[in-house]
Amino acid sequence: MIIRVRTNIGIWRVNIKSPTSSVTTQTILDEIAQTRPHVLYEAPLSLDPKCSQPIDTSRPLCEQRGLQMTDGLMIYCKVDASTCAENTVGNKTGGGSSSANDGAMSAAATDNNNKQPSSSSAYTKRIIDKDGRIKLIHTNDESNTNNNDLGFRKGLMPLRDIKKSWTLNEFTAMDDKYNFKIKRQEKSFVGVDGLHLESTAVESFQNYLRRFQFRQQRFGYLYGRFVDEEEANDNEKEEDTSHIRQGWGARMPKKEDSKVKKNKKVIVEAIYEPPQEADADAAEGFVMLDDDQEENVEHLTSMLGLQKVGWIVGQPPRETGFQFSAAEVIMAAEFQLECAQGVEETPFVTVRVTVGDEGNVIVEAFQVSLQCMEMVAEEALEIGPNPGFCYVNETFTAIQEGKPSPTVENNFFLTLVPIHGYQSDIFVTQFPFANRPFDDRQQTHDEMKRQLSKSGQAGWTFIDLLSDFALLLYLCKFLDVSQDMPKICESVKDREVLLDDGYKIIISSMAGMDGSY
Repeated sequence: MIIRVRTNIGIWRVNIKSPTSSVTTQTILDEIAQTRPHVLYEAPLSLDPKCSQPIDTSRPLCEQRGLQMTDGLMIYCKVDASTCAENTVGNKTGGGSSSANDGAMSAAATDNNNKQPSSSSAYTKRIIDKDGRIKLIHTNDESNTNNNDLGFRKGLMPLRDIKKSWTLNEFTAMDDKYNFKIKRQEKSFVGVDGLHLESTAVESFQNYLRRFQFRQQRFGYLYGRFVDEEEANDNEKEEDTSHIRQGWGARMPKKEDSKVKKNKKVIVEAIYEPPQEADADAAEGFVMLDDDQEENVEHLTSMLGLQKVGWIVGQPPRETGFQFSAAEVIMAAEFQLECAQGVEETPFVTVRVTVGDEGNVIVEAFQVSLQCMEMVAEEALEIGPNPGFCYVNETFTAIQEGKPSPTVENNFFLTLVPIHGYQSDIFVTQFPFANRPFDDRQQTHDEMKRQLSKSGQAGWTFIDLLSDFALLLYLCKFLDVSQDMPKICESVKDREVLLDDGYKIIISSMAGMDGSY
């Protein structure tokens, strides 16, 4: 029987020789793959043109509700047009396959003695078949493809291959998707209270950088909380500002009762530095290594009510005005995209720590703009020879001051975030940090004993000293993360929840303390 598959580039006729009762969606896909082995499906085989009703892949077509197994049955799907070129190599002449331009196809079975070779080529070119029809075939020669100079844009297909006819509005709308009018974003998405950075944790980070005279680049993740800001409704403010857009399109919430919710402030409680190696030849200045503590970090932060609110990077001295390299800007955008789960506003921050000409430590906080996030999400920004600029992918156009520009200065993407010193009333930072080679102190049981032995002195309690992110993460190596650590973390978060004496004994014994806590 013949099944017609309507795609976004035309109708494919699929010749099915299997019994009607055994035909499944996989049967159809296998037949299509005989002549178009590289097809990428953007929407599955469906019952409706919008592809909102996918066909159940676990049942034969004859059992699908709404389908009648008749010759010429029509089903629907959406495909990536650039992957639909026919593989004509090995097909028998007159096999029934029509050109890619008219969109028709018949997937006739190949002769058992003439096996159709599979092609892994990523490129295609046009040829004229013996019957005079134009076909696309796979080739390994990139220079012969129509994806280069003849494309709608560099790296894209020609307009004719995307769609047969275009209106001016359609062309303009499509072209606009690849144009970015570069605009500076004046305000960050962090509230007026800005970033509250745990002072002791940052001091530890910068002291480790001093060990290498700030000549090695290093990064860490900031864990803490996003806190809603609230402002009392001042009677002097008579103007309704609910219509004013903040930043890049975020509406201020309408006033409710006596308080107005605003942007979020960022509170950093702890820093975690994952395994890494300094590498001056790497674009970022470091290379990330496999982290066997990654799952423990996720579990621990969740149990403590913390989340990833930013990242911190230690930089070598740089020229005045050079704040972030292109690699760092792109990395910051990727982190913001991850936190926001898309191109959305987010209070996720980037903190830089470096040293000035006079040896003074500089700590600043930034965000990248929403436009930068969008360009990174579209892979429109690249790293080039000048680290002070982001290079624009050839497929896209960046327009600055009314003219196309192949680069964008990094500072155009940056917005400043105010920083406030902050001393956590929950956590201490005394235990050695993990993953710090050549540090004076390493994470050991002796270090744990040194810290916990202060219990009962100068007002310290056992739970106060235990409330150290680095120490708690160290304990995750020895205690059950799913059974023991949740109870310990509950006492850390709420001091009214007393830590069970059994855990005090276990931890004290582990540290080599003689039952004194």
